[in-house]
Amino acid sequence: MENTLFFQMAERMALIITIAFLLTRFKPLRRLLHHNIALKERLLLTIIFGAIAIFGTYSAIEIQGALANSRVIGAVVAGLLGGPAMGAGAGLISGLHRWSLGGFTAFACALSTFTEGLIAGLIRNRLNDRRARWEIGLFTGVVAESLQMIIILLVAKPFTAAWELVQVIGMPMIIWNSIGIALFMMIIRNAQEEEERIGATQAQKALAIADNTLKYLRNGLNLETARIVAKVIKQHTSVAAVALTDTKTILAHEGDGTDHHLPGQPIMTEATRWVLANGASKIAESREEIGCPYPTCPLNSAVIVPLFSRDQITGTLKLYHNKEKAISPLDLEFAKGLAHLFSTQLEIAALENQSKLLKEAELQALQAQINPHFLFNALNTIISFSRSDPEMSRNLLRHLGDFFRKSLLKDKKVITLAEELERIDAYLSIEQARFGPRLQVFKDIDASTLNYPLPPLILQPLVENCVKHGILPKPEGGAVYIKARSDGNDVYVTIEDNGIGMPVELLATCLKGCNKKEGGIGLLNVNERLKNMYGPETTLSVKSTPGKGTVFHMKLPLKWKEGGQMVS
Repeated sequence: MENTLFFQMAERMALIITIAFLLTRFKPLRRLLHHNIALKERLLLTIIFGAIAIFGTYSAIEIQGALANSRVIGAVVAGLLGGPAMGAGAGLISGLHRWSLGGFTAFACALSTFTEGLIAGLIRNRLNDRRARWEIGLFTGVVAESLQMIIILLVAKPFTAAWELVQVIGMPMIIWNSIGIALFMMIIRNAQEEEERIGATQAQKALAIADNTLKYLRNGLNLETARIVAKVIKQHTSVAAVALTDTKTILAHEGDGTDHHLPGQPIMTEATRWVLANGASKIAESREEIGCPYPTCPLNSAVIVPLFSRDQITGTLKLYHNKEKAISPLDLEFAKGLAHLFSTQLEIAALENQSKLLKEAELQALQAQINPHFLFNALNTIISFSRSDPEMSRNLLRHLGDFFRKSLLKDKKVITLAEELERIDAYLSIEQARFGPRLQVFKDIDASTLNYPLPPLILQPLVENCVKHGILPKPEGGAVYIKARSDGNDVYVTIEDNGIGMPVELLATCLKGCNKKEGGIGLLNVNERLKNMYGPETTLSVKSTPGKGTVFHMKLPLKWKEGGQMVS
């Protein structure tokens, strides 16, 4: 009898394995494996596993007024995959059903099924392993079925009948149900590994798409960049269509439906408008859920994810399929991953553009600060020479014209040291005319540094600071020293005066722009533009001793990064 029961239960395992395979095709179970499942779907799976357990009851073999069955498989697998609540729920459903069938083991079997599902869930939580592992299934099956035999002996009456039953069904049920649970978990694990392989493939696709599109997104999201990005995504995936929008219009649409989803037109679909309004992803599983007003649109399902920049929705990415309900959890994760990559790059592009505008604004502000002040002083000096020394007046006008011609070349974002020195020479020619012998200038310039690139107006404010705040307040005047040399790795530029120097408290704040009257804004601007061009390590150094003078020093690299590229 025992041998016959052994083989009969083995035959029933084939049905359980078939059910397990079919269940892996079920989308809610796949979402459960990704730990991304709604409460409604969790309840649905609890009922399904309860039904599998009931099937195990109906396929049982009657022995001595009791049933040798595979009911435990549904409850235990539910616990191992979904936790205590799902395991206990499936066990309760199938246990109540078994109790309704009657028999001297009815209550014992009902209690044991509920307990087995609960224990399986607790084992899952205790091991904290969310993978479907056959070893855990086998171990849990042995523990659960051994516990069922103990409960039958403790609860079923009379004890002698219970003991005789356990002697017959004990080993076959412990062995085959444990193997059945292990096989069930193995099939689920294969489904997990298949999902992981698909996920790895999609991750590689996402990286390939990112590699081919991010350089275009550096220019922001517009009709041209969106068209290129959509085409690249379409080439790397098997979707029916790809679309990108901003918050109001379709920017690009590649694939099926291009006859009516036209770039430049207002957004057509209700699902897209919902994503823009709510800032959340959406899966549309039918044409009706997509909400395209075109009656013959071939697109029947879609995943739509929002694009963000600085926490603001800037548009959407949409992946379409021709079949209904064709969006899998992996499709959603793939779309979210792409959207995250694109959003990050769009935010970087926005910040780079903002930084570029800021730099231009800083330069214009510096020009606005220096030019009017210098212009008024220069004109007063020229007027003073117009009668006493007309030739000097003409020369000064020429120097003034040279200075402003070089200063107002707005298209030049970078100039050479030689050009900056020419501008300084024009400035100092006028200032020397103003101060006469009270202002002396000495230059020591290494010829190898003359072609070194500089931001415009980077040295002239330092020279003006020496003249205005160092030499002018000193009754006997003083000298300005301009030096530049190179050691093959860096260029060293020094602007120095022997004037009155800075007070200690001013020296501490001069590069913070805290003292406008003493040139703080100009020094701050020079310092920030050095960092913007050459990197945060390149800054303006200021040393000053009251009564002895001030030294401005900068160490400029021969190679630096600009926009991610090395420049020399």
